[in-house]
Amino acid sequence: MVLEVHEIHTYYGQSHVLFGVSLDVAQGEVVCLLGRNGAGKTTTLRSIMGLTPPRSGRIRYKGGEILGLPPHQIARRGIGFVPEDRCIFPELTVWENLEVGRKNGRAREQQQLWTVERVFKLFPQLRAFQNRLGGSLSGGEQQMLTIARTLVGNPELILLDEPSEGLAPVVVQALFDQLMNLKREGLSILLSEQNLGFATALGDRVYIIEKGEIRYRGTTAEILENEAVRTAYLTV
Repeated sequence: MVLEVHEIHTYYGQSHVLFGVSLDVAQGEVVCLLGRNGAGKTTTLRSIMGLTPPRSGRIRYKGGEILGLPPHQIARRGIGFVPEDRCIFPELTVWENLEVGRKNGRAREQQQLWTVERVFKLFPQLRAFQNRLGGSLSGGEQQMLTIARTLVGNPELILLDEPSEGLAPVVVQALFDQLMNLKREGLSILLSEQNLGFATALGDRVYIIEKGEIRYRGTTAEILENEAVRTAYLTV
């Protein structure tokens, strides 16, 4: 397994938010973490990234323990994080935003490295806007920029937090197509999503989280066949 999360308990101050969350991601796999707003999806990704460190449990990446490491060290080991709020630099150009994220990769072969030119091929809209300020981009363009900035850091695993939220359907479809390309490239992805159709079309397996606990795990085909589980944990 590329990522193994075992029985993590995470708190915000004295508030206990995650209760023994366990999940894993294999090499080249897209795993979806589903749940309603406030269920604990974002906290799970932040816990893995070291932004909200768990108080107990284990998090192993490529066989090595990363629980307790600061976020920059986790990133250097090969995990990229695409936050829900995107966190681009609005006063920097698209090109400058990408340069901020660029670092040497850990890919085995040079042709596997994500360069600025390569992400422009994946996101051709960004090439046209490379001299435009990040703050002037639309929501969909900012989402593409955030993913592109993460890719030029050459991660082997990406944590994607609610990438389709707030985007127009046509933009969501374009984003889906680009993420499918990343899947074909063999990139491992842990995807937090509320959009069931988006997640199940992209993912291989799903976990459902509710009130900080994993309530269901299975393949995407199994969750689509299980209306009772979808009704219990995913409908609003």
